[in-house]
Amino acid sequence: MLNILTMKSVLMFVAMLIVATQFSCTAQTEPAPANGLEWHTDLAKARSVSEATKKPIFGFFTGSDWCGWCHRLQANVFAKPAFVEWAKKNVVLLELDFPRRKQLPQELAQQNAGLQQAFQVSGYPTIWLFYVEPDAAGQRFNLNALGSLGYPSGAEPGKEEVKFLADADAILQKGAAGGK
Repeated sequence: MLNILTMKSVLMFVAMLIVATQFSCTAQTEPAPANGLEWHTDLAKARSVSEATKKPIFGFFTGSDWCGWCHRLQANVFAKPAFVEWAKKNVVLLELDFPRRKQLPQELAQQNAGLQQAFQVSGYPTIWLFYVEPDAAGQRFNLNALGSLGYPSGAEPGKEEVKFLADADAILQKGAAGGK
């Protein structure tokens, strides 16, 4: 569970990153759609799509070039037709990468590190479902965290997407009951 005080202490940092990356990261190439899914890497772009569609952001914290569990999650969940259909209907996909063998553009690395700090991510894969909302004055942004997921432990082998999607739906339902 996120410590609210800790989260608030990094919100200003994240808000500055959002504003800074709104212009700098938009020039970065987004990943090519896989299975018809559009994965964003730029939080400002994902936020814009989230606002337009009223869907939460699905922040996938990954180590793309070293994390074995991340690769398993992609193969056993994200590549499945049930996930593709669910994702298109329910969320805006955002990949937050922490590679070891390749270097991300500085703005993207700073954005990802800020979100990693805000959500206190210490292991991979981690997924956070959240909204980015402007404050009442429209000067800063707040993260409205709905809940987090990881690799679906305890799932029946070959049916990992079933448990993952059930857990994700439970988070979305809880978020909807909370006013979103």
